[in-house]
Amino acid sequence: MPRLPGTTRTAGLLVALVVAAAGVAGCSSSNSGNQSSSGSSGSSGGTASTASTGGTAGQSGSSASSQGGSSVTFNDVTVDGATDLASKPKVTAKSASTPAALEVKDLVAGDGTAATPTSTVTVQYVGVRYADGKQFDASWDHGGALSFSLQQVVPGFTQGIGGNSQVAPMKVGGRRIMILPANLGYGASGTPDGSIPPNAPIVFVVDLVGVS
Repeated sequence: MPRLPGTTRTAGLLVALVVAAAGVAGCSSSNSGNQSSSGSSGSSGGTASTASTGGTAGQSGSSASSQGGSSVTFNDVTVDGATDLASKPKVTAKSASTPAALEVKDLVAGDGTAATPTSTVTVQYVGVRYADGKQFDASWDHGGALSFSLQQVVPGFTQGIGGNSQVAPMKVGGRRIMILPANLGYGASGTPDGSIPPNAPIVFVVDLVGVS
């Protein structure tokens, strides 16, 4: 995820979209946790996760070995190099599903400081569309890890890293797949350039580098 517009470092497509996302998806600290697991998709930012926090409950995919070059598949998302934190993972996706709630799977369990929904975090990430795997942004491609407040990004990113009533927060050193339903991402408007269509679920693979 990006910094806010006007900061000294750009972060690709999503830099210019954080403010728009706040309007579309209701991004605020009140959206990012302590929500009921209703699984409905109608409200902006109001759906909590029903998926696993450690790659167990709610998992419908399969995993390869845990070596650095491993390939892991989870709910129609495949990550090659899943546990190699020194390199950009290859993320592919192809799904006709329209998830109603945030779905997550830990590829690497961190053992450092846990994030909260109001933390400032430093992350590496890859973002792709869930339907066809087309990448729309990646910190790896424009200078590396970025730092920002989880109160300034789309609700699914806040909840996926900072946790909510159903999802444990990430810890520093971890890598996680996050599948965001549209209402926790860019909603019915999508993005102005069309790279994320209206009502499109999206996928992030996030490495949590630091928390402050």
